This record gives sequence, structure tokens and C-alpha cells, in this order.
Amino acid sequence: MDRLVIEGGVPLQGHVVISGAKNAALPCLAAALLSAEPVTLRHLPAVSDIRTMVKVLQALGCSAEIEKDPEGFELTATLCAAGLEQGDLRAPYELVKTMRASILVLGPLLARFGKASVSLPGGCAIGARPVNLHLEALERMGAEISIDKGYVEAQVPGGKLKGMNHTFEKVSVGATENILMAATLAEGTTVLRNAAQEPEITDLAQLLVKMGALIEGIGTPVLTIRGVEHLDGGEHSVVADRIEAGTFLCAVAAAGGDVVLDRMIPEHVRSLIDLLERCGCVFTERQGQEGMQLRVQREPGQKLRARDVATSPYPGFPTDLQAQVMAVLTQASGISVIKETIFENRFQHAMELERLGANLRIDGPTAIVAGPCALKGCTVMATDLRASATLVIAGLVAEGQTTVDRIYHLDRGYAGLERKLQALGARIQRVGGGSVS
Repeated sequence: MDRLVIEGGVPLQGHVVISGAKNAALPCLAAALLSAEPVTLRHLPAVSDIRTMVKVLQALGCSAEIEKDPEGFELTATLCAAGLEQGDLRAPYELVKTMRASILVLGPLLARFGKASVSLPGGCAIGARPVNLHLEALERMGAEISIDKGYVEAQVPGGKLKGMNHTFEKVSVGATENILMAATLAEGTTVLRNAAQEPEITDLAQLLVKMGALIEGIGTPVLTIRGVEHLDGGEHSVVADRIEAGTFLCAVAAAGGDVVLDRMIPEHVRSLIDLLERCGCVFTERQGQEGMQLRVQREPGQKLRARDVATSPYPGFPTDLQAQVMAVLTQASGISVIKETIFENRFQHAMELERLGANLRIDGPTAIVAGPCALKGCTVMATDLRASATLVIAGLVAEGQTTVDRIYHLDRGYAGLERKLQALGARIQRVGGGSVS
């Protein structure tokens, strides 16, 4: 099993290109099921979750042509779901068990074919993420759904979902994506209120519009979708990964240095930029050849200041950057308070940070971090995707050698993270079975 070995204490310097967003690419891949024509997606991150979703689509009957870029960080996929009518439309447990986003095939299958069988999904163990919000909305659109032997068994009498007015009980990115896709082929008009507003949903909606969907209110909490008879194919470049960008910003904030992030959208990480500015980092935005660039600077002697932060749905502070920020705040002078409001079990990285020497305490949904702490390298274990990145950041800071085990979690969401860090001067290497990037 692969692991990362890090020699800490080196400020980061240089330039890094941000890959396409995993959390945008996954629903865009699922959207290919809505059309019988080819859909080409560019800037897919070369991570294991993307490969798993492609395998799910192939198991359903999709054809898939995959090309990797020369550096191996990104993929281009051309998918065609023309022959699915002959399949049993079953997403098997063997694939779905490792990735929660596989539930996103349910809405498109029901919308286009009126039936689906999808195993209940797995993923990171960061707390309860029930699919009831997805299923309740689909039932309101006319689907008949039951759970049998771990599978969601669904069918639509008459074969066609019906438009509806629906208010989500709570903000849910996955449920918004699933019902948005389902509504594009439903009869009539669907209005979704309290919809999630994350950039990844905007990216999905833009792809759907390119395919012929009629969607109003993109980027707002109220989406109006007028169903159409069919969707065409299309081509789309996936939006830059704001979580990967945020991870590099946190790495520079913690370890010090001067790094330019290329092909990113600063507005998508504005809440993090604001926090790190208040901690003492300096940011400069400018136009680059491939999009916006963001320069982040923290001189090695520049002390960080403690700050409080609470996670919340976009445009608030993302739960997917909470762990990385905890690593930063171990280096800040004073007491910082982190409140996690999205998931109830997302402080699993805290115990591993304590092994490195962090001074912190967990009280239910609140973490209290006292700093600065002189972290010292040791062997730590990744418990989920974002926790993996946190331990890498801590290893960049720690004195001596840090070994991060179980980095298959990391490979689910970051394409060649260690190679990108090496290009910035970090002393980090993968040992074991070899890179999957």
C-alpha cells in the first residue's frame, strides 16, 4: 500500500496549475446518461473517483473513450449512452461502495428510461449523508422507490417523471444535482427551492444547457427547469477545483512561501482567502493565459494570527477545507475556534494532528486549536479524503520525517498532489506500489 514520506521545514515556491474539479466532474459524467449522443468532458482530474464513475457508467452500458494529458494530471472523456435501452440499468455494489457520488446516476436513469437499480453508496466515513432528500424528491416526481438488499429499486409508472414545485428540507449539493438532472427530461416545469449554490452545480447546469436543457436561476437558490423531450450531446470543460486550490493556499499559509496558482477562480475560494488574509497571508489576483491567477505569500518569519471559522454551505466556508485550515491554525499565535456545521464526524484528523504535536481539543462540533505548535514528524494515518491533505500539510511544516499511510483516500480526490508539491520545492515522495495518477 502506498504512503507519502515528507521531510518538513521547506517553504513552497513556484507555480502550480489547478486541475478540474472532482466534485463538478462526477455529476457531469452522470449527465451523459441523459443523452443518446456523445458527451465530451475536458479537464477531468485523473483521480480514482473519476475512474470509478466511468466504470459505473460502463457497467450501465455506456461507451467511454479516455485520454490522459501528457503530465497525467487530467483526462478527457467522451461518453455515449446510446445503447443503454438493452441493459438492466443496474449500478453494482462492487463499484458504488467506494464512492458516494454514484447515487447521481439515479436521477438521469429515471428521467430517460423510467427505471433504475442503484446500490446504496459508500465513500468517506465523515458522518451521515443520507440519500432520503434525493429519494423523496424523485417520489414527488412520480417515481416508485423501494430499498431491497441494499439497492435502491426505482421505476416510473408510465415512464415519464413529472415536474413539481419542491423545497429541499435542507441544503444538499447531491440532491440538488440529482433532481436538477432528472427535471431536464420531466414533463412540465420543475421549481427547486433552497437549492445548493455551489460552483459545481453551476458547472453542471452549464453543461446541461449546452445539451439543450432549459434552466433558469443558475447560481441562485431557486432553479426553474422546463422539461424537454430529449437532450443532445455536447462538449464541456470542467470548472477548476476550488478545494484543490484551497489546499495549496493552506499549504503555503502553513509552510510559508510564495506560490502562484494558475487556472483557478478566486471568487470560488473567497471565504478562505478572507480568512487567510486575516491570519496574515498576502494575496494578489491577476489575469493569466489560461484564466485567473492567484499569488499567495507568507514569508517564513511572518507570524500567523489565530482566527475563528465556521463551515456553512456556499458561499460560506466549505466543509471540504475545514481540515486543511486546522493544520494552518496549529501554526497561528493564539486560540482559534473551528465549528463544523455540515457533518457530525469530520474531526477524525484531529487525533492524527495531535500525534504530530498539535495542541487542540474537540468538543462535539467544535475544535479549539492553540498555537503556534512545534510539530514533529511521525507516522500518521489518513482517515478520509480531506484529512489526507491535512496530514500532508502538517508534514510540510513538521520537523523531521512524516509518513502518511492509507493515501488511497488522497488519490480519490487529488491528481498527483505529491508531484505538484515537488515542483514547488517540497521534499515529498510516494513509496510503495507506485502512483495512480
